[in-house]
Amino acid sequence: MNYNLDKTDKSILAQLQRNARISNTELSGAVNLSQTPCLRRLRKLEEIGVIQGYKVKLNEAALGINVWALVFVKLDKNTSDNAASFERAISGLEEITECCVLAGSHDYLLRVATQSLKSFEFFLKEKLAKVAMVEDIESTIILNQVLNRDLSLK
Repeated sequence: MNYNLDKTDKSILAQLQRNARISNTELSGAVNLSQTPCLRRLRKLEEIGVIQGYKVKLNEAALGINVWALVFVKLDKNTSDNAASFERAISGLEEITECCVLAGSHDYLLRVATQSLKSFEFFLKEKLAKVAMVEDIESTIILNQVLNRDLSLK
């Protein structure tokens, strides 16, 4: 659904993207509203699904995550049943942080996080390659992330 957000709604969302733990007092001041209307707008944005939830950004290095990779997967048959089976099979693989369905020469793109190259190799050979319907795997190691930005609300 497409929601018609006004300037104040967009300002609230931008503030929350900067700091999801901002108090209503700080938020209302930042968007030039009194507290009650600000909270009412915030709750409405949550109710209509524009705000789906709040997250904590973790320090990956502090948690021992040192290798990020993009893994392209091609299935042996591109059918609905095969896709559903693949998606069920990978849902339990904790190394996968994101899975996207693609159009083109690959069927899926996985974002994978591991502690080391050795653990990444183990993931590829002992986990992902053993998923029955996987025909081909290509992977690319991410050396450095130079941009990661929130959705712009212009």
